[in-house]
Amino acid sequence: MHPKRKQKLILVGLMVGAVAVAAGFILTAFKSNIQLFFTPTEVAEGKVPEGAEFKVGGLVAANSVKRVGDGLTVEFALTDNGQTIPVRYTGILPDLFREGQGTVSVGKLDENGVFVADRVLAKHDENYMPPEVAEALNKTKAVQQAKTQPYGADTVQMQ
Repeated sequence: MHPKRKQKLILVGLMVGAVAVAAGFILTAFKSNIQLFFTPTEVAEGKVPEGAEFKVGGLVAANSVKRVGDGLTVEFALTDNGQTIPVRYTGILPDLFREGQGTVSVGKLDENGVFVADRVLAKHDENYMPPEVAEALNKTKAVQQAKTQPYGADTVQMQ
């Protein structure tokens, strides 16, 4: 083998190795910064990663918003009309935050099963609901309808 050809092969091998290492670093960075979305039902069923930050979305349950302590801490319940989980947030809530409205909260579960939010995001107008929240509510509604529908109600009776 010619020395120049050997040098080219070594150079190509080093370049492939460098690209592989860079791709590994990028994938590791994505994995550590990803925030998964869960519904209150999935949180209540324990399907969330332990100790990891994640998003949870649903509707603010009626009559659940309570200000505690310093006036900046708010506790409320988040529901997908299937399960309800308690949420605690310290900070200024968005202007559009209210009971019955869709929200997405970012944070972690504490040891008591309370979701401690770092951020609370509210919808931005009358007709908008975060897509994840709308999908979760529709999924829960479909499951509840399937449970309440009598056996054979969707079949046609022969005469």
